[in-house]
Amino acid sequence: MNSPTTAPPTGGHGAPPPDGSSGVRLLAGWYATGRPATLADHLGRYGPPPVTAAGGGPASAGLIEAVEAAGLTGRGGAGFPTARKLRAVADRRRRAVVVVNAVESEPASRKDRFLLAVAPHLVLDGAVLAAGAVGADTVHVCLPRDPSGGYRRLDAALEERRRAGLDRVRLLPHALPHAYVSSESTSLVRWLGGGPARPQGSPPRSHERGVDRRPTLVSNAETLAHLALIARYGPDWFRRSGTREEPGTLLVTVSGAVASPGVLEAAAGTPLTTLLDRAGGPAEPLRAVLLGGFAGTWLPAEHLRTPLARRDLAPLGAAPGAGVVVALPRSACPLTETARMLAYLAAHSARQCGPCRLGLPAVAEDFAALAAGRADPVLWSRLSHRVALLPDRGACRHPDGAARLAASALHAFADDVDRHLTEGPCPAAHEPPRIPVPPATPPEAWR
Repeated sequence: MNSPTTAPPTGGHGAPPPDGSSGVRLLAGWYATGRPATLADHLGRYGPPPVTAAGGGPASAGLIEAVEAAGLTGRGGAGFPTARKLRAVADRRRRAVVVVNAVESEPASRKDRFLLAVAPHLVLDGAVLAAGAVGADTVHVCLPRDPSGGYRRLDAALEERRRAGLDRVRLLPHALPHAYVSSESTSLVRWLGGGPARPQGSPPRSHERGVDRRPTLVSNAETLAHLALIARYGPDWFRRSGTREEPGTLLVTVSGAVASPGVLEAAAGTPLTTLLDRAGGPAEPLRAVLLGGFAGTWLPAEHLRTPLARRDLAPLGAAPGAGVVVALPRSACPLTETARMLAYLAAHSARQCGPCRLGLPAVAEDFAALAAGRADPVLWSRLSHRVALLPDRGACRHPDGAARLAASALHAFADDVDRHLTEGPCPAAHEPPRIPVPPATPPEAWR
């Protein structure tokens, strides 16, 4: 893809751009210093943010074209083209709103909270630049309501920017209930409008009428940080990492049976084995990895040389999702681990439609019976039928994710399923859990 005919907005630069082939861009400052970046650190490395014309001027159009040429896609899980989202809001030609989605309610993911902890100003630069591109005067930054200190750190970063007079738009922090479905984009819009942090299943879509009935861009925190770098260094630089079809880098949370779990940054298309090695390597022989988190897909160990890219994973029924890789050891019972995740997903549904109120609990109950070896004559056929009924029927995509997890487990661990059905639970089914799963209790609050 060629560079845009209109040059992207430019500003003063600090240090040279991070090496496009190194696989380290968003976390370059953290890797260099080992400490979170203050505003002074950030400006010294990158210079002030480029200027866009609020309200859709030529510089704003240039930024959208640069993002399109770069091939940036959303890093929140769906992988939707970022330029298309920007243009959909900008084309409404009304005063818009930008929402930074850093709620990150996926239990196996830590990438967004880590990014905001160590490089908050890259995310905030991206949000401000996006606001200029779509004609917004307000940016809402949404975090989970938890005791980790993320909200306090964000507020300190915002205060640094206020004192420096850096931004021409309002940046407002928010702490949302930490329920699984609260990070869905329409949940954020609904909560910011005074409602519960539950998905809104019916039209209009957020880019048509979102917060305060205004066109609203909802974008993942990592996505906006990439946008901030594209605005500075251009689409050609962005494409120097990753693959032709999927350029750029990804933040990946690697956990489970690895020696050094944590958040890594890697070029799109990096083999899964390389990611595991960068996390210290497997702590014991692996049976499979879970890609994408609790709404993701189990991938057996024989596929670990597969690149972390949609094109390569699609034939295996998998996708990078929100950048989650959970290593499952051979010593664990995969059906028991999956059953615990499904119980959590059932408890954290929005309970606004039949698939969430009835279907998910039924699937979780059947899967728990399978994992425990409590098979009745029709368990297999009933479970398979119920899993097949979940997708494309809910008010949101929560049931789809649970169905994907359950179906992939039944396929990837077919031998275990047969043994549990015919011989009872395996010895590992009675061992302590190997994958952390929050308690399967409903959220305490939606507001």
